Amino acid sequence: MGRLKTTQSEKLFRAAKNVIPGGVNSPVRAFRSVGGTPLFIAKAKGATVTDVDGNVFIDYVSSWGPMILGHAHPKVVAAIRRAAGKGTSYGAPTEGEVALASLIRKAFPSMEKVRLVSSGTEAAMSAIRLARGFTGRDKIVKFEGCYHGHADAMLVKAGSGALTFGQPDSPGVPKDLARHTLTAAFNDDASVRRLFERNKGQIAAVIVEPIPGNMGVVLPAPGFLDALRKMTKQERALLIFDEVISGFRVAFGGAQELFGIDPDLTILGKIIGGGLPVGAFGGRGDVMDALSPVGPVYQAGTLSGNPLAVTAGIACLNELAGKGTYKKLGEKADYLAEGLHGIFEASGIPTWTNRVGSMWTTFFQKGPVVDYATAKRSDTGAYAKYFHGLLDRRIYIAPSQFEAGFVSLAHTRRDLDRTIAATREVLLEVSG
Repeated sequence: MGRLKTTQSEKLFRAAKNVIPGGVNSPVRAFRSVGGTPLFIAKAKGATVTDVDGNVFIDYVSSWGPMILGHAHPKVVAAIRRAAGKGTSYGAPTEGEVALASLIRKAFPSMEKVRLVSSGTEAAMSAIRLARGFTGRDKIVKFEGCYHGHADAMLVKAGSGALTFGQPDSPGVPKDLARHTLTAAFNDDASVRRLFERNKGQIAAVIVEPIPGNMGVVLPAPGFLDALRKMTKQERALLIFDEVISGFRVAFGGAQELFGIDPDLTILGKIIGGGLPVGAFGGRGDVMDALSPVGPVYQAGTLSGNPLAVTAGIACLNELAGKGTYKKLGEKADYLAEGLHGIFEASGIPTWTNRVGSMWTTFFQKGPVVDYATAKRSDTGAYAKYFHGLLDRRIYIAPSQFEAGFVSLAHTRRDLDRTIAATREVLLEVSG
């Protein structure tokens, strides 16, 4: 296919930098991790996205996960059109909100009650406030490399180690707020235990991505999530699963279905809106009843339960609930994974792939990758070459080593074969 022509994307990027900080509305889109000009997408359909220069790519970014059905699924699009004709926002309750919340509860039995919001970040922020209000405690435990949106309390790093108070990871986050966020190492339950010991009776909740996707995909070690469940119960703290990525992706009931663990609160994101801006948090009835207007913990939003997002979400989840959906998705992911594995093995280039169902990351290092510290050892330069090699062959993967790739139900055998063949060509170039 030859080198990628990006004339229009380059022109738009120059214009964007004059009116948008960095030219993008979310940092990873800027291609800083891999170099080059970010693609400006004009449209998407099924398993492909088309940029403003007319290049058509097989897409594994999947809007960062939610497009399990593929882009512009006919039933989702039809639902949105019907809803838009009735008005785009009411700021009042609708029947659709009840229906979507009921579908979520059916998939996630631990979510006895659900509150709809407008994004995963808002859901995480609200769940943390609720945990603090319900327990009367201030401190939160999070894990290095797990991302829970850009609310102040979550933009915190570990400092000199897991036992130190958190330090702001971004200017604008007050140190007084950051000190209430404690950071542990993923897959190291001993580090969490020490935090509980040193902060007796002060920790409101442990928040975790049960399957992290924001340092690349990392698998929970056997017994790790069980240990978190046991510790939080013993310490009368809440366990919060952030399933913005894994929810409805690795199974209809998310990671908690996969591992058989019921958290106290769960966070979901745009996947419950068919890709439209939406989020939700929910959990135990007694915890959720601490929310206003029933309880004292305040949370509100004019666009919460937006009729467009709710209608799209109902259509999406009804499709996902169909018989054999996840078997079909798994077969596609297995086929791609098996094809890529052989090529990576034969290339001689050090790689390590972590995969759960239809989400995966190939790290350019020997591995194993079990936490943020080991993920950071990856050769980001090699990944950048791999990324651009695939892009030249019209395969679109995440423009960062530390993100996940996603297979959708719309990917065909031909798409997967093209991806496998393109990977073989790129690795021959890189190793040569």
